[in-house]
Amino acid sequence: MSPTRRTTRRQLARRRLTGGVAAALLLATATACSSDAVDQWSRGGMPEGVTEQSTVIQTLWNGAWIAALATGVVVWALILWASAFHRKKKNSVDQLPPQVRYNLPIEILYTVVPVIMVAVFFFFTARDETAIMKVDGDAPVKVAVEGYQWSWRFTTDFQGQKAVTAGVPVDLSKQSLQTPQGPQLVLPVNTKIQFDLHSPDVIHSFWVPAFLFKQDVFPGNVHNKFEITTLNRTGVFFGRCAELCGVDHSRMLFSVKLVPQAEFAQYIKTQAGSAQ
Repeated sequence: MSPTRRTTRRQLARRRLTGGVAAALLLATATACSSDAVDQWSRGGMPEGVTEQSTVIQTLWNGAWIAALATGVVVWALILWASAFHRKKKNSVDQLPPQVRYNLPIEILYTVVPVIMVAVFFFFTARDETAIMKVDGDAPVKVAVEGYQWSWRFTTDFQGQKAVTAGVPVDLSKQSLQTPQGPQLVLPVNTKIQFDLHSPDVIHSFWVPAFLFKQDVFPGNVHNKFEITTLNRTGVFFGRCAELCGVDHSRMLFSVKLVPQAEFAQYIKTQAGSAQ
């Protein structure tokens, strides 16, 4: 065997070994992250919701993606089919392909199918929006949310006792995932909560990503409200203003802390006593 062939075989063996090691590392990494990746894919990139209403939003989001992908597959298939079977042939005389103009059945199909698709999308969107925005007015916990330049004031009312939390623009250099800055809104789990939104200056937007929902805060509008029902999931969740409202818009940060109901009742009692 010539030295050249031996060298080539050794290089191939090394490349196969390196490729095998890389594949093993990739497989191990994929296995370690598989559960998180599956969860992310099942939610379509959305954060995990902590309210009953977030499950409605998540279902609508997933359905919209499925419908969009199905529509895309049909369109791509038609484009490829037309490109493959209706392209110009070699040595063919220049002429138009068969026309469908004045073909009444095909023109009706072109019109009816998109109308049906839009009607279906509209129905599910309107149905879920109605469910999400429904306010019964019987929530045991009511939170008055006031967004101002550039922070938040939360007034929580529970059984006639009130707790007020207000903040100032956050120092972004101190903000981290472990130590959220800004005012913290404490809420109980497994409870219906009503939010009443108001602004004294400009339009803000109350957004908690874990709610999968946000709503604008309008000045002069005292009827802007919504309800949520929290799930049995404690933790601290970030919130922010999602409407460009001024120079310190990015510093309008806050957090929501979900706690057991007994802990929430003690919190309200302590805060109301301190206020008095």
